[in-house]
Amino acid sequence: MNIVIDTHTHTIASGHAYNTINEMIKSAADKGLELLGITDHAPNMPGSCTPMNFLNFRALRREKYGVKLLFGAELNIIDTDGNIDLSGEALDALDIGIASMHPPCFKGGTAEQNLNAYINAMKNPHVNIIGHPDDGRYPVDMQKLVYAAKENHVLLELNNASLNPAGFRAKEGAENNDIEMLKYCVEYKQPVIIGSDAHIEEDVAEFGYALDLLKRVNFPEELVVNTSVDKLLEYAPYNKL
Repeated sequence: MNIVIDTHTHTIASGHAYNTINEMIKSAADKGLELLGITDHAPNMPGSCTPMNFLNFRALRREKYGVKLLFGAELNIIDTDGNIDLSGEALDALDIGIASMHPPCFKGGTAEQNLNAYINAMKNPHVNIIGHPDDGRYPVDMQKLVYAAKENHVLLELNNASLNPAGFRAKEGAENNDIEMLKYCVEYKQPVIIGSDAHIEEDVAEFGYALDLLKRVNFPEELVVNTSVDKLLEYAPYNKL
């Protein structure tokens, strides 16, 4: 499978990542990517940047070292109503939005409440991707989640970091949750986007765990958005490419 996109990466602006924008882009170029998404954590994540970081995206080029660039955010879902932690002009400035659940920002609820939160987040026009919905700390009816993503024209992420055996989401059953998600994605013909969730330059475009899982479940390549920039742009209407 020819992977040309990584939509989920973090820089020092996130507070717990370790490289600059330029270093992440250079790594993407060295690995042959056509497009890179820089998606630093939105402000409710402890230690992350203020809204001004996102407001000033106008200063950034949208191509460098031969790599097309999308500057966005990993937005934090903050309650069972699916509200997120960025608004106004800062939210409007994003090229791409990933909405995720993180324990420092949202403790979660029942499977029904978590599903409601995801669905309401999907209805926000600035949300293009639901990040790592495999996190077992946030139980959810995966069939209903996949169906909702299809209905709302939002991508679901297969997060490579979740599948890393050393990671905390792996310990929470991420692989089994991903297998279930992928099963329903095939049933509903719902595309997925693989995200590295890189917090250091070496992890940009590192998709080994995700690709191995896709192979094991015979997931159709045509439902993997990372193979085509045009496929991604069907789901990211706020791009400035």
